Amino acid sequence: MFLTKIFCEVDDFCKQYEKYVKEVRLMDNLGSTVGRPRRMTLSDTLTICVYFHYSGYHTFKQYYKKHVCKEMQNDFANLVSYGRFTELMQDAAEPLALFAASCNSKNMKGIAFIDSTKLVVCHNLRIYSHKVFRGIAQRGKCSTGWFYGLKLHLVINHLGEILSFWITPGNVDDRDESVISRVTKKLWGWLFGDR
Repeated sequence: MFLTKIFCEVDDFCKQYEKYVKEVRLMDNLGSTVGRPRRMTLSDTLTICVYFHYSGYHTFKQYYKKHVCKEMQNDFANLVSYGRFTELMQDAAEPLALFAASCNSKNMKGIAFIDSTKLVVCHNLRIYSHKVFRGIAQRGKCSTGWFYGLKLHLVINHLGEILSFWITPGNVDDRDESVISRVTKKLWGWLFGDR
């Protein structure tokens, strides 16, 4: 029953998301059909990803292989292998983040917590040869020392659900007013941060 509720919410969101993508994005990107068509719908992919957080499994691989492929075969008709599903998850990252952001006000009680964590791009010794995030990643310092990468700023509610997030270069301070105002734009009530 809970899985059906998640799927209905995700499916409604996916219909709106796909309508938005068709209206806003360039048709050249949408019209290209390279390879075989997808077996699993975006709604199925997002539902499996969201349900993982309620499943109690510690790793997604165990969850997918032991729970989804064995116990949820009747719920999802077009299941794919774990390797293929991880490829589908890459395409679902943007809609999953937007879905999480759209669900942020459902369990608001006026109490939120803000913190940040580092997203290390590469080891400090490889900074000058690293090319993927050149111009975006920066050196930053946190409680565990220096790193090269990005920072993920999160706001969660009293249940631990993500209300808002923002990714910045690694050298952005946690107390930066522009970041705080951006992640708390639609929130109300008390906001607690460390120190």
